[in-house]
Amino acid sequence: MREILEWIEVIIVAGGLAFLVMSYVTVRMHVPTGSMIPTIDPKDSFFVDEISYHFHSATPGDIVVFWHTDSVLIKDVKSGSLADSARLTPGERLIYVNRDPVFSSAGADQIVASLPVGTMVVLSLVNAPQLDLGTKASGMNSLSAFGITLRDKRVRYVKRLIAVGGQTVQVKDGRVYVNGKKLTGPRFDREYTSGDPRMLFGMTPTLIPEGKWFVMGDNSANSWDSRYWGFVDKRDFIGEPYLRVWPLNRFGPMNGYF
Repeated sequence: MREILEWIEVIIVAGGLAFLVMSYVTVRMHVPTGSMIPTIDPKDSFFVDEISYHFHSATPGDIVVFWHTDSVLIKDVKSGSLADSARLTPGERLIYVNRDPVFSSAGADQIVASLPVGTMVVLSLVNAPQLDLGTKASGMNSLSAFGITLRDKRVRYVKRLIAVGGQTVQVKDGRVYVNGKKLTGPRFDREYTSGDPRMLFGMTPTLIPEGKWFVMGDNSANSWDSRYWGFVDKRDFIGEPYLRVWPLNRFGPMNGYF
């Protein structure tokens, strides 16, 4: 029994240490899409430094890892509500409210609040291109007023930091300009696309709010980034990739480490 208890103690201590390391020191991850090609391939596996940024700030040009709302989901539908009458079901992914793209639950509520009283509120979901909730009445300034509870699905994103709060960014003629100056050097030596009509930020000179970041993927033609959904809150920063461990033929330091 003593030996069993000792092994249990070892397992608990090891598990606790592993949790602390993965939560506050380093985490192993990959980029599931081609948004960072050629810098990071979808097959690459790398470690993220989660501790050193407590002693220094990320700077434009760095590859950064941060929490981002990947999708907005219907968490619950109140029985007897307008949403229930419209046969909205939990688990659906919300894409648009009245043709305005939804990037967070707070953003969805802001869209509803901006609609004039008497407007028909229409949701677009992955499995339902159009779902009429009914007419907005006075005081109905969020989707909760229609009986909807939302949930933000947050995941780790990997992008390159382009500009920080107080700077002005613009993507023009395949290049990126910050405060009117074209970014140069190997970290920015690529063609940046800016022709998608869904791009709402950075197509004209865009001021980055204080405490926010503007990020883009190196493979900008295939990257869902700040050009579409706006700014990263600096508080959502996790860390920076520092060591690629797979595949072996690409093993080595990353992001200017070592």
